[in-house]
Amino acid sequence: MPGPEKVRKYRCSYRYERRLNEQGFHYVAGVDEVGRGALCGPVVAAAVVFKRRPKLWGVRDSKQLTAAQREKILPRILKCALSFGIGIISAEEIDRINIYQASLKAMRVAVLQLHPVPDFIVLDGMPVKGLSIPHLSVVKGDAKCFSIAAASIIAKVTRDHLMLSYDAMYPQYSWARNKGYSAKSHFAALREHGKTAIHRNSFHPCFEEKQLGLLGAG
Repeated sequence: MPGPEKVRKYRCSYRYERRLNEQGFHYVAGVDEVGRGALCGPVVAAAVVFKRRPKLWGVRDSKQLTAAQREKILPRILKCALSFGIGIISAEEIDRINIYQASLKAMRVAVLQLHPVPDFIVLDGMPVKGLSIPHLSVVKGDAKCFSIAAASIIAKVTRDHLMLSYDAMYPQYSWARNKGYSAKSHFAALREHGKTAIHRNSFHPCFEEKQLGLLGAG
């Protein structure tokens, strides 16, 4: 497998799925999540299965694509997919069960929507507890594995759309631009307007007065 070179040097390919197919696993699902580090909004996971490697160019880690590129390729991914699922866990539930558990739950929800049920799962980064399906965690998987990269695009576009709808409700927080992550404009709005119902109260260090004051307006 590739060494510790930078993410942009990884080649996103179908080799993980192909190797698993050769071992007798016919339905290999890629899984990824977005939004773990945001100050507000949900964490969103996506799972996707392809019957075979589709003739679909441009699929790679969603962070390496522009918003316009993600929007353009998403319908092509969904058209080629045998099945896909999406799990969305709200800020309220993140506060209740913590972000790690919420991320795992979002992934499980996404996988449970797949039909047929996958016989193997490849996912980015961390193992997912509570899955009866065999699975493999791939470090930087969204930059290496086609199905994980496709899942990352589905999850990213889904969450971005949600944050755009929240931005219409609370335009002062600039969520259309920062998508709920740490940004000077976001902290400035928190300092001026306080938290909303969509903010994660369990991320309390983000709202300490000292930290907000140090960041300044943006």
